Amino acid sequence: MLLGATLFTAWNSELLVGSIEPVAHYLGWSTIFIGLVIIPILGNAAEHSSAILVAYRDRIDLSMAIAAGSSIQVATLVAPLLVFIGLFIGQPLDLVFQPMELVLLGLATLLFTFVSLNGESTWLAGVQLIAVYIMACVVFFLLPG
Repeated sequence: MLLGATLFTAWNSELLVGSIEPVAHYLGWSTIFIGLVIIPILGNAAEHSSAILVAYRDRIDLSMAIAAGSSIQVATLVAPLLVFIGLFIGQPLDLVFQPMELVLLGLATLLFTFVSLNGESTWLAGVQLIAVYIMACVVFFLLPG
């Protein structure tokens, strides 16, 4: 059953990724915006809802662990693994980022570190993180490509 669900998810992912360029062209959106904002929101909806639910139950530590754990897993396992798999299947994947992407990634990493360092959170820190996310979304939306 798990193998079937995995294959179905992989097939759905292939359909989703294959439709990025036509949708971007039709809507006039940047493929960078769709790939860095829309797809992650859709793909991580279960994690997002879990983090929000546990935060609502006053388990901020678990909510932060869900958010940080997901990012760490992608950065340290999924991305490097995809680079190696790409070599074997003839679809090379490089991890070359544009300067704006690196700046926003670094800024997000620093802000998350500052917010989570002392183990406490305030509504102001949350508003600041959301504001940075919205600014990043606007930047990626306006970037050509």
